[in-house]
Amino acid sequence: MFSFNTIAEYHRQLDQGKSTCLEATNHYLEKIASTKHLNAFVDVYTTESLERASYLDEKRKKSETIGKLHGVIIAIKDVICYKDHKVTAASAILKDFVSLYNSTAVQKLLKEDAIIIGNCNCDEFAMGSTNENSVYGKTLNALDETKVPGGSSGGSAVAVQAALCMVSLGSDTGGSVRQPADFCGITGIKPSYGVISRHGLVAYASSFDQIGIFSNNIEDAAKVLEVINGSDVYDSTVKQQEQRSISFSPQTIIDKDVKYRVALLKNAFEHQSLDNEIKKNIYSLANTLKKDGHEINEIDFNLIDFIVPAYYVLTTAEASSNLSRYDGVRYGYRYENNSKDLSSFYKKTRSKGFGKEVKRRIMLGTFVLSEGYYDAYFTKAQQIRRLLVNQTKEIFKKYDALILPTVPTTAFETGSMQKDPIAMYLADIYTVYANLTGTPAISLPLFKHTNGMPFGLQVITNNYDELTLLEFSNMLMNKYKTY
Repeated sequence: MFSFNTIAEYHRQLDQGKSTCLEATNHYLEKIASTKHLNAFVDVYTTESLERASYLDEKRKKSETIGKLHGVIIAIKDVICYKDHKVTAASAILKDFVSLYNSTAVQKLLKEDAIIIGNCNCDEFAMGSTNENSVYGKTLNALDETKVPGGSSGGSAVAVQAALCMVSLGSDTGGSVRQPADFCGITGIKPSYGVISRHGLVAYASSFDQIGIFSNNIEDAAKVLEVINGSDVYDSTVKQQEQRSISFSPQTIIDKDVKYRVALLKNAFEHQSLDNEIKKNIYSLANTLKKDGHEINEIDFNLIDFIVPAYYVLTTAEASSNLSRYDGVRYGYRYENNSKDLSSFYKKTRSKGFGKEVKRRIMLGTFVLSEGYYDAYFTKAQQIRRLLVNQTKEIFKKYDALILPTVPTTAFETGSMQKDPIAMYLADIYTVYANLTGTPAISLPLFKHTNGMPFGLQVITNNYDELTLLEFSNMLMNKYKTY
C-alpha cells in the first residue's frame, strides 16, 4: 500500500521500483473521493492526473531526464491560473471562467514533472480567515470538523493536513498560508515579496500578495520553493535574479549545531488577544533555546497596535482598484435582466456576483481612497508601512530571526466570526506584519493546546534570507516539537 513521508523518500521508492507515479496518483484520488465532505477541493483533475502519471512512469522507464519534482502530487489554490482549467477565486462573479494561460509558478511545477491533482477551495478572492466566504461553501478542519481550517487558503491547507496531496500552493496576503497552517497543524511558508512571480495569481492586494507553500516538513517546502522561485519577465515586481538554488540539507543543518540570534517582540506577547497557553509555550521554548546556547532577547516594538489598521487600509484600497475589472462585460458572471443603463448593469452584476465580505472590503477601500479621506487614511497607512520596514531592517542588523505567535488563539469555532468581522481582522495581528514589510515568514506546527488543537510558532527572517528561515525552522522542528 502506498504511503508518503517526504518527497526524497518517495523518489527513492520510484527509483527502487517499489512504487509508481500511477500508484501514488490513484492513492490520492481515492482519498480525495472518500473525504469529499471536507470540501477541500473545487475541482479534481482525475483523468488528466492519471494520464500524466502514466506518462511520467514511462519517462522514467526510458531513462529520460526527469525533473526535480518528478511525480510529486500537488494541489493549487483556486486563485492560481492553470491553462484550460477553471479559476474562479471561489466567487460567483468568475463562475466557470477558464484560464487562458499557466501562472509562472504552475509552469515551473509542470516543467519539473509535477502532477497537479486539482484546485482547492478558499475564501472569495482570498479575503477571509476562516474559509467560510466561498461560493462553494465552507471547508472543514479535518482534525475537528466543528472548527474552521483557517483562511483564506483553507482548502490547500486541508489538502495537506488530510493527506490528499503531497504539497500544495496557497497565497498569502496577510497570513493566508501561515494562519491555516497553524490551525491545521502543518507547515506553511510565505517567501519574501517578489521571490515567487505573481503572474497568474488572481490579485487581491498587489503589493502584499505572495504565493506560499504548504507541506508536512521543511525539506519538501524547500524543494518546491527552489523550483518556483526566480525572475519573470511577466512580473515587474518580482526580484530580478536568477532562480536561486536552495541548498538545504536537513541532516547537515542538525549536525552543524548553529547558534542563532533570536528576538521576541515584547509588545506582541503583551497583547490582550493572545491566549495565555500559547504565550507560555513560546516563552518556554525561548528559555530552552537560551539554555541551549542561542542568543534570545526581548525587544520593544511599539508599532504593534498600528499593524492591523495600516494593513486593512492599504489592502482594501488595492482590492478596490484590482476588483474594478470584474464588471460582467468581458468575462465571468453577467446580470442578464434588462438594465436601463450601463451604470445600473455594473451595479447589479457586481452586487449579485460578489459575496458579502468582498463587497465590505471594496467599499472600505473605495472610502479610504476617496477625496477628503485619502491623506487621512491611505497616506498615513503608507507612512506606518515605511516605519515598519525601517524598524525591521534595524532589527535584522542584530538578529537572525524573530519569533512570535502565528495566531492569538487556536482554530475558531465554525460560524463564530461571521457576526463580528472586526474580531476576524484583529486575529491577523501577528501575520500581517510580514506582508507589510515583505519579509519571509513561516508557521511551524510545534505545539498542541490542552483543548486538543495544534498551534504554531511563527518565524520571520530578513528579506530574501529564506535559507536562514528554512535552516532555523528545520532545527526547531527536529529538536523542539512537543507533540
